[in-house]
Amino acid sequence: METFIDREIAHLARVMRPSLVGGPCGPILPVQYWRWRLHRLLDVPHLTRAQLCALDSLLLQLGTFEASCTNRPSVTSETAIWAIPHQKPGRSTSLG
Repeated sequence: METFIDREIAHLARVMRPSLVGGPCGPILPVQYWRWRLHRLLDVPHLTRAQLCALDSLLLQLGTFEASCTNRPSVTSETAIWAIPHQKPGRSTSLG
């Protein structure tokens, strides 16, 4: 019988990698988020050996992905829109 934990592990196995690869602006959700999710599951009491192995495999995939990103140049040299400091009200700027 499949448990909630089994379904959660299967879900993470399906969505973690595509979320990390993301799009032209980078990951949809960062490595830290996925590590947090996996560690929350590791804290659940009475995990089976298969569940522990699956979580360990996902953590290894996460580590491999993270290591590959540190050796890769940035996708774009443009400043991300969320990195632009906010202007004080009433002041206009020209981004053109």
